[in-house]
Amino acid sequence: MSKKEKESVARRFLGDFAPQYSKYTDEILFDDLWERKELTPRDRSLITVAALVAGENTRQMPFHFNFAKEHGITEEELIEEITHLAFYVGWPKAMTAMTVAKEVFQAGKK
Repeated sequence: MSKKEKESVARRFLGDFAPQYSKYTDEILFDDLWERKELTPRDRSLITVAALVAGENTRQMPFHFNFAKEHGITEEELIEEITHLAFYVGWPKAMTAMTVAKEVFQAGKK
């Protein structure tokens, strides 16, 4: 996803309502944090998915599952990550995440 596309996501959903928040999302989160060289985008995606699953932040999962795929993480790897997390964050949280993953992955195949 290009910087322009990432920018449009934040601004499209919240730009008129919370322009400064959208600006922080674009410029600090995606243009700065995600671009730092200390971790690869793939590593950052794995970490982000784990945090979303642990926090049961389901509304952010579809975007980040697809973003992870853009960073070279396969559906099989994401399924394995969620399965592994089930034992650390709790079965219900993992079940919720797996359900979201199934919906996202099946939608991408249509």
